[in-house]
Amino acid sequence: MSLPSFSTQGALFSLAGLGRRLFGPADRYGLFARKVYPLLVAARPKLASLYCADNGRPAVEPVLLAGVSLLQYLEGAPDRQAVDCLRYHVGWNLALNRHVGDDLFHPTCLVNFRQRLIAGGQSAVVFAQILEGLVAAGLVARQGKQRLDSTQVFGLVSRMSKLECVRESLRLALAEVKERAQKFALPAFWEQLWSRYVESKLDYKASRETLVGKLQEAGADAWRLLGWVERLSDKEIAQGEEVKLLRRVFGEQFEVAEGREPVVEPKREWGSGTVQNPHEPEATWAAKGRGAQKKEHVGYKVQVAETVNDALLAPGEPTRNFIVGVATQPAHHSDEAGAEQMAAEQAAMGLDRPPTQYVDAAYISAEALAVAAAQGRELIGPAQPAPQPKEGRFSAEAFAVEVEQRQARCPGGRLNTQCSRLEDKQTGKVVYRFEWSTQCADCPLRGQCVGEGQKHRTLVVGEHHTLLQARRQEQKTEAFQEQVQARNALEGTQSELVRGHGLRQARYRGLEKDRLQNYFIGAACNAKRWIRRLVWEFQHGSVAAAVAVATG
Repeated sequence: MSLPSFSTQGALFSLAGLGRRLFGPADRYGLFARKVYPLLVAARPKLASLYCADNGRPAVEPVLLAGVSLLQYLEGAPDRQAVDCLRYHVGWNLALNRHVGDDLFHPTCLVNFRQRLIAGGQSAVVFAQILEGLVAAGLVARQGKQRLDSTQVFGLVSRMSKLECVRESLRLALAEVKERAQKFALPAFWEQLWSRYVESKLDYKASRETLVGKLQEAGADAWRLLGWVERLSDKEIAQGEEVKLLRRVFGEQFEVAEGREPVVEPKREWGSGTVQNPHEPEATWAAKGRGAQKKEHVGYKVQVAETVNDALLAPGEPTRNFIVGVATQPAHHSDEAGAEQMAAEQAAMGLDRPPTQYVDAAYISAEALAVAAAQGRELIGPAQPAPQPKEGRFSAEAFAVEVEQRQARCPGGRLNTQCSRLEDKQTGKVVYRFEWSTQCADCPLRGQCVGEGQKHRTLVVGEHHTLLQARRQEQKTEAFQEQVQARNALEGTQSELVRGHGLRQARYRGLEKDRLQNYFIGAACNAKRWIRRLVWEFQHGSVAAAVAVATG
């Protein structure tokens, strides 16, 4: 599709001109038009790269589509309602600099626009443009304090049982193969599989033994179908999306015992990164907490980074903090991996690593503290306690360890007699093993330290255990407890994103589509906070600030 002509100049009959008297100088739609819309116009070269310059029928203006998409997340409007707002809502037309008599477009154009953003690698373009505007306005520093935390995002589909997942994967693969393999003679078992997985439904009220048998049966059928597809001369059939998905599901849930006749057996364990539902294979399973506090979900995880402004707010003053990063990852990935992804995505937007970053215990490890120290940054957050040995014996926290000197002092005050450096050849991970080979025989604390059947106490710690040990001691002080409270405000921001913009529930299927959604949510939240600050400055600020808001 080719792009239409575009002018940044307001026309005589634009809503910006005709509607100026209908809205005050501090109206949110007018402020959107003066502050946010020009940033979208500045992004037009990037948006234009998603279209053919002079091929096909004229497309809907991408700046308009970007603005409509942003307003959707600001006001919670679905696609059809958003187009209706362009027809009836003067505020929307003012915000987007629309002209009287401008043509409307079909709601599916918004769907196609989102697909173009994903395909062109521009999912973050609107978020990045607004962030650039905040930097230019002096509201966000390229290198400043940040707080970081993650929250869960539910996928559009629910978690299936092993049997449901395999049977549905088989049904989808059978339908795809039938459509593609019309020139091939179908195998003898085809009618049986078609009747079993396409035309029939499983009775889930059957006994457990019956369902276990059905699972083994489904595994054997999947093995037969995949084997036949692999033997076809047309290799494109084997590369079909549903066939590849069935191959993945089979590999995750079954194992084949080699022998005279291969036997397919279900695996006992099902990892969190496996396919939970074939209709959204990228949505993975994750659990947080234990016991009654345990929370499970199938979907994704989103990391949210926010600036930390230490200045006190006046009564009624809106927040001075803005979102500077939204990184979406599979649900089962760790927060440490999410922190690295966040740093990479922020760097792509021109932001430096924060000199001080407030996090919770999920981000703190010996390796993370060592990396931050090497980079000259502060990573402020509590470290998780050391694993508690069985029978209530002393944990690693009871030992004073100095890895650099290869020295450790046990709870009884005795130094180690031996220290070994061990390196895993595959991972390169280094650990140190401390031993008290001649110190434990007559120690009065032996019963609390040495396990049953052990001759003496040993302790294995990581290469950067000294940093972790120092953090565990520091976090017990009142000064640290007060310092780490700067992270707590991010809980309120996450609540705002969830309740005000729908962050908790994915609107679309797939990791990349959810990533696009989350970036639009972050952009909408920043635009809303920016506009609120402008309104407050107009109402309570200086005359100069009021004039600046009124004139844009």
